[in-house]
Parts: sequence; C-alpha cells; structure tokens
Amino acid sequence: MPELPEVEVCRRGIAPELLGRVIKAAVIRVPKLRQVIPPALVELLPGCQIIAVRRRGKYLLLDCLGEDVQGCLIIHLGMSGKLRFVPHSLPPAKHDHFDLVLAEQILRFNDPRRFGVVLWQPGPPETAENHPLLATQGIEPLSDLFTADWLHAACVRRGGPIKPILMDSHLVVGIGNIYASESLFRAGISPLRAANRISKARYELLVPAIRETLSAAIAAGGSSIRDYVHSDGGSGWFQIQVGVYDRDGQPCLRCGGVVKQVRQAGRSTYYCPSCQH
Repeated sequence: MPELPEVEVCRRGIAPELLGRVIKAAVIRVPKLRQVIPPALVELLPGCQIIAVRRRGKYLLLDCLGEDVQGCLIIHLGMSGKLRFVPHSLPPAKHDHFDLVLAEQILRFNDPRRFGVVLWQPGPPETAENHPLLATQGIEPLSDLFTADWLHAACVRRGGPIKPILMDSHLVVGIGNIYASESLFRAGISPLRAANRISKARYELLVPAIRETLSAAIAAGGSSIRDYVHSDGGSGWFQIQVGVYDRDGQPCLRCGGVVKQVRQAGRSTYYCPSCQH
C-alpha cells in the first residue's frame, strides 16, 4: 500500500497540472470502491476550480471552489490505485473507475482491487479534517509538531514493541513497514524494544531518523512495490537505498553483522541485532 512518501510524490506530481484548473466534468464508472463514490459529484464538481492540492497522511485532498459549491475531494489510492493524466481521446480501460475531466486532459483513477476511495467533504478546506476517515489520523511526521518530546510522551505508557507503534496511523501517519524498519535502523534502535523502555535521548535520535528516511524516500520517488507507480507512470527507487529492509541473512551495511527477519503484527521486520539495541 502506498505510504506517506508515495502519496506525497503523487501529490507533487499532479499539483502543477491541477492548481487553478476548472473541472469540466466528473465521470463515475462504478458505484463503489472501498466506500460508495458519492453520485452527487457528477453535479457538484463541474464548474469548480481546484484551489489547493494537499495531503493528509495517505489521503490526497483536492480543495474545490465553485459559485455555490465549496468542498474537498478526498482520494485514497488503496492498495493498487493509480492517478494519471490521460488525453481526452484515450478510452477508459477495465479498471478506470473515476475521471476528473479538465479542459486540457483527464485525471483518471485506476484501481484494480477497489480498495481506494473517492469521497467528498463539503465546506471550507479546514473542515476536511472533520471527515470520519481523517478525524482519527495521527500527527504528521514531517510537521514541526513531531518532536522527540512529543513521541517520548506519547509512548511512555505503551509497552508494545516500538515498530508496530510507529506504524499506528492513529498516533503517527504514513510510516509504513519499510520506513519504520529503516528509521529504526538509522537510529540504532531494535524494533523489538518496548516503546516505554526507550529513553528520551534515543527518541532524539529516532525522530530525525524518521524525518530523514521519509525525506529520502520522497526525494527518490517513493518505493515501487507491486502496483505503485507515479502519476507519470514511473517507479520509485528507494528500495535500492535501504539498509535492512528485505536483506535477511545479508551483512549489515553499518557493522557487518547479519540482518535478521522476524514477524511483528503480521508484517516482516528487518533489523541488525548487532547494532540495533
């Protein structure tokens, strides 16, 4: 599933082509993805100008403003969703479920597994946070609010292993499996260590490591696993920069120890027992 870096790369890719554009039409080809696509979008969106393209966690937010309409189009890529620009002349393929028609081109949403969402939250941009899918989202790890003090305080009563806690979107958004493993490796912290057994000094290493890992992934274009591609059809290259992820049995790039794989909360975790404590 695309995580924060992949969604941010997507946002940056589509924003220049969307900002200031007026929506000519919205085309809905299936009634439901993970949730029902509001049929009213066909009437609401035409004539609206796209005034902002934002990201909240793993959700893309398109702020729309018309004469009598104001709201936010909320898009989640799910596990296999792709947004890409296509010419008006290109007929829809089998899994092309939603089109946002502009004067110059179409923003087309393709989602074979139908785990994505296309939803609508009426009102000014700030009210998008009131949508049930966004209201429970945690802190943004690239925001100024995400500090060692905050993370230490948030984990002081959490006795579970730190890696699954970092992946809890109700606490911190967008730190997926790869990025949690890589952040802990950069910080030298074992993914097995209980969150409330990590000192504040070590959280002061972990928070910058998370920021650096996510920023590096964004700069590299994200991580292309299975279905994820950019809005231009390209792939991300962060996998080739990883320190431990998917390197079970291989030498640690930092200390020469052997990278180990374990299962945590149903997901594969990779770490170096020699230099992560």
